Amino acid sequence: MLKGLAITPPVLGRISIGKVVEKNGKRLPEKDDQFTITSQVQSRDGWLLHPLNDELRQGKEDKLRSIPVRMLFNEPDLNFRADYTLFDRQSGRPLCVGNGETCKRVTQDGMQSLPCPSPDACSLAKGGACKPYGRLNVVIGDDDPLGSFVFRTTGFNSIRTLAARLHYFQAISGNRLSCLPLELRLRGKSTRQSHGSPIFYADLTVRGGMDIAEALQVANELNEQRQTAGFNQSALDEAALRGFDNGAFEDSEEDSGAVIEEFFSVEGGGEQPSAKSTPQPSSKPSLAEKLESQCQTQPLNS
Repeated sequence: MLKGLAITPPVLGRISIGKVVEKNGKRLPEKDDQFTITSQVQSRDGWLLHPLNDELRQGKEDKLRSIPVRMLFNEPDLNFRADYTLFDRQSGRPLCVGNGETCKRVTQDGMQSLPCPSPDACSLAKGGACKPYGRLNVVIGDDDPLGSFVFRTTGFNSIRTLAARLHYFQAISGNRLSCLPLELRLRGKSTRQSHGSPIFYADLTVRGGMDIAEALQVANELNEQRQTAGFNQSALDEAALRGFDNGAFEDSEEDSGAVIEEFFSVEGGGEQPSAKSTPQPSSKPSLAEKLESQCQTQPLNS
């Protein structure tokens, strides 16, 4: 295994909330009220949609707000990694990655391990340069049990919710997290920072149409089938841990374009293509419009 190269789960595509739009000569990330699943192939108009994007929209009024998923690993922190990351806004490459206690930073003297005071107390993090950055790998469908789709986020709400859910599901399933039938869901909420307008974040629940007892039963049955077939989940988790630990930074240069597009503004005329937005039917209100309407019509609780 090449030293210094993080070995991450194989990625078949990406899941995102939002798209990239062009405004005043700049390509800017814009949030949306639905998920979009893209492939790893890029055209002049942006990332090509994955076939699952249209397949999962069927019967959902063309709004993809829930995706049936399964986890690759039983260990929550292998499925979802979150840390504070200082990005180079031009290249999209990470320069410093920390957890609030220690960090790995690229310096003139090479890679160094240093204390991490968190963004609020770090001089390098001024102007929002350092962000909480989470990566969730999930399995969609049964075609490739070891291939995953990655959901990247810099939102505190998504990071807190996903981390909590994964640890809770691991606990109640008796460390059978990888066998649970789950669903990645889009939720909305209003905060003081959003000035009353809904913001959207990712959540994990048991698969739609199931209660927790049914989901646990399915997980137990799948775990037994795997053990009978000789599937060694513990060895898979150990291999994944060694792969992540093999490199200083998880994201490679190949990921930098996607990071820039999704989280940073890019000057027009650059090499980064704008993402192709999904047409929105004008006759149907969006989730944001529905939530705003409810806020206007319902009295506030005292």
